Amino acid sequence: MSRIGKQQIKIPEKTEVIISEDEILVKGSLGELRKKFKPEILKIEIKNDVISLLPLEVTPFAKALWGTMASHILNMIKGVNGVYERKLIIEGVGFKSEVKNDKLVMSLGFSHPVELIIPKGLSVKAEKNNITISGIDKELVGQWTAVVRAQKKPEPYKGKGIRYFDEVIRRKQGKKSM
Repeated sequence: MSRIGKQQIKIPEKTEVIISEDEILVKGSLGELRKKFKPEILKIEIKNDVISLLPLEVTPFAKALWGTMASHILNMIKGVNGVYERKLIIEGVGFKSEVKNDKLVMSLGFSHPVELIIPKGLSVKAEKNNITISGIDKELVGQWTAVVRAQKKPEPYKGKGIRYFDEVIRRKQGKKSM
């Protein structure tokens, strides 16, 4: 059984959760988030500002979905009340980034600048060699941060590239001279 799915989720003040046929809507002070779920597998109930999830049948897929959906709902509630934030660091000579209109423009040592369109719902700040990505949707923040990092992954010899703020790059030893 799912340890996460068994736990009841408390709805904080100033937060509204609405469940329709196959969708859950969470409204808060910073915005609203929607998520689809499978009503034929999970039953979601709200009683006295507490959300409880129950699988309708005990199958491996239902067990997996039970905990996953509970985590998604918890992340949605945290997101509409607070902002999720990820930081990236750009390392390398001549590597830089800036935000122009709705695009993140990066100079990463290629013959051309790399331009990425910033998705709606995210705010991006680029200062010197730091990029800060923030938004209320944890999934969107994490996914887009990974897309930005994938443009130039850090290499193990000099550490050049884009890395997460808390990421440690294991360095390899270069060629030895005699």
